[in-house]
Amino acid sequence: RRQDSAPRYVMKKSKKKKAARHSPILAAGGIVTRGRARPLFAVVRLRRQKSWVLPKGKLNRNETAFAAAKREAIEETGHDMEVCEYLGTLAYTTSGRPKTVRFWRMEASSKPVAKLMKDVSAVRWLPLARAIGKLTHEREKNFLAKVGPHALSHLRRRHSEILAASRAKRP
Repeated sequence: RRQDSAPRYVMKKSKKKKAARHSPILAAGGIVTRGRARPLFAVVRLRRQKSWVLPKGKLNRNETAFAAAKREAIEETGHDMEVCEYLGTLAYTTSGRPKTVRFWRMEASSKPVAKLMKDVSAVRWLPLARAIGKLTHEREKNFLAKVGPHALSHLRRRHSEILAASRAKRP
């Protein structure tokens, strides 16, 4: 019996490995802004690859994309986040595997609340056009160019609402 069960276990394990090689990498991140009057976008520099990217990372086991996006944005920028609306998905192939990254618009606190994770060597807060130009990967440049103006329109609308409310409170 033991001899019969051992090969079945190995076959199952190898099938799982093969399936893992072909299953998509699931990740999430943020189009992170700071400041409302003159919003700046976060781009982070990865230590090993020396590339400038949007804050993002892989989902942990049993973690939702929403939770992973917030966690990764905090770890990679050092700022606390308010997660706003979903902006879209970026899909591409990396190391022969499909990768899907879901992005949310996020607003960062004005001051850092934590140190950057080890994988990140720097964070830059830049106006939209400069943030797009700073990104290393063309796919991320195109994605930010597409969703960045949408994120700005929400920020400007919210900034106007806050100003109007503060003026209404004045005697």
